[in-house]
Amino acid sequence: MSRSNSASSAGYMPSFKDRKSFPDRIRMVQEIQRQQPDKIPIIIERYNTERNLPILDHCKYLVPAHITVADVMQIIRRRLALHPDQAFYLLIDEKSMASITMTVGQVYEMEKDKDGFLYIVYASQPAFG
Repeated sequence: MSRSNSASSAGYMPSFKDRKSFPDRIRMVQEIQRQQPDKIPIIIERYNTERNLPILDHCKYLVPAHITVADVMQIIRRRLALHPDQAFYLLIDEKSMASITMTVGQVYEMEKDKDGFLYIVYASQPAFG
């Protein structure tokens, strides 16, 4: 994956929340929900202290509510071009790990942010902190 962004090649990328204002994020979600009401708006970013895994080429995803967290992990694994043996972990809203059998819709209803996005971070270590 080519990364032309100098911030990402340096290993640091400001978070989506840092790059977009709260009102802008709310407008984005409202537009997404108007155009694609059956999709869940997700922001997937690398954990802020993670250095072993690459940064995804983009962070905004729209996924069907019925897919599982395991399906999301497969999407991330494929986009990061990870070796099948390389482990990584997902943290929902920087506070909890969701069961891989839960649907994205279930996680969204429990953990969506005030702006309407579901925030997920990924890291190579299970201990976040």
